Amino acid sequence: MKIYVPLSLSAIALLGACASSDPVTPAPAPVIVTTPAPVVTAPPPVVVASPATVRAGWGRIESISALPPSAVAGGTAKPLRRVGLRMDDGTVQYVDTAAEGIALGDRVELTGDLQLRR
Repeated sequence: MKIYVPLSLSAIALLGACASSDPVTPAPAPVIVTTPAPVVTAPPPVVVASPATVRAGWGRIESISALPPSAVAGGTAKPLRRVGLRMDDGTVQYVDTAAEGIALGDRVELTGDLQLRR
């Protein structure tokens, strides 16, 4: 009977080791540029990007894009990718991460302390 306690603790430790967490940086949504119809009477609107924020929660990876090396802040050795997350509430968030082993459709958690957990 005493063997059940060490076995259950070993099982919990093994399951905890399967999860991984990688840091993320908030990223702006991609901008789609279209050519507007010519307007003679009004100037085109000015678009100002607001700082991106991260809302914690669960979602699925909807898009993964490689970032050019010049966009890599701090010269990190791992290449950064911009990841689009479709959250459970229907919103889409974009984050930059060097996480490896992620794929389209993966279910992930975005934490309030800027971690992407699988």
